[in-house]
Amino acid sequence: MDILKSKRDRLPLGFNIFGYSFVLILTVICLLPFWLMVSGSFTDNAAIIRDGYRFWPSMPSVEAYKLVFQVPEVIFRSYLVTICLTAAGTALSLFVTTMAAYVLHRRDFKYRNFFSFFFYLTTLFSGGLIPFYLLMLNMNMRDSYLALLLPPLISVFNMIVMRTFFTSLPSEIGESGKVDGAGDFVIYFRLYLPMAVPGIATIGLFTALVYWNDWYNALLFINTPRMYPLQYQLYTVISQANFARTVAQRTGQQIANVPSEALKLATACVTIGPVILLFPFIQRYFIRGLTIGAVKG
Repeated sequence: MDILKSKRDRLPLGFNIFGYSFVLILTVICLLPFWLMVSGSFTDNAAIIRDGYRFWPSMPSVEAYKLVFQVPEVIFRSYLVTICLTAAGTALSLFVTTMAAYVLHRRDFKYRNFFSFFFYLTTLFSGGLIPFYLLMLNMNMRDSYLALLLPPLISVFNMIVMRTFFTSLPSEIGESGKVDGAGDFVIYFRLYLPMAVPGIATIGLFTALVYWNDWYNALLFINTPRMYPLQYQLYTVISQANFARTVAQRTGQQIANVPSEALKLATACVTIGPVILLFPFIQRYFIRGLTIGAVKG
């Protein structure tokens, strides 16, 4: 009986071929832009302007990377600033977000509907840039790493995702902990968090990407070059290169050839590399976390 059932549930060969072929085509489509970016970063700037982007460098060149790493200690320091901010910000954000989600999912919390609505309301309305800027200045956040750490700390979307995940867990887990004499923090740390690893990995990746790609807060509040995160440091490199090129075109002065197009691609490769290396380690948790709230059959 089990053999007949397994044969009946087995997918037809034609469907498997179609499914794998379709996924393979989507994979190639997703990889092509990345490969064009890598190839263009190793291509001479004149060849890019003349021939456009190609799958293989027609005129190989590393001038763009030489310009990016012209002062290596600056880039490495920016890398260190970004890595520290990403690690600290992600860890602190996960702690605050999961704790708030745990409280909001509990039915015995009297004001959970009020606070849920309060958090949701912030996603509909924003105070705007000027109040945010004045608030940060009044809190003495100029030239402070807190200006880069605190603004992305809380995401209501991530909080809702984690609350949904906690709600999907059996409510008997918390009740059994209380019967054994465990307090709220023990139930949160030892019972709920170990079971919420897929959700934590999912929102952790989202939060880490926010911190890794953040440059706008550095533009607003950071004036000391040694405190620049990686994204803003490379943004200044591209801006200076474009400015030098504009001056050369308008004044007719001979300025060293600046690989502006290849430089943009090289900076993208420099910033995206660590993220690509990190993703395979949390891929299985990420895929499981994306199914939070899905209908189970």
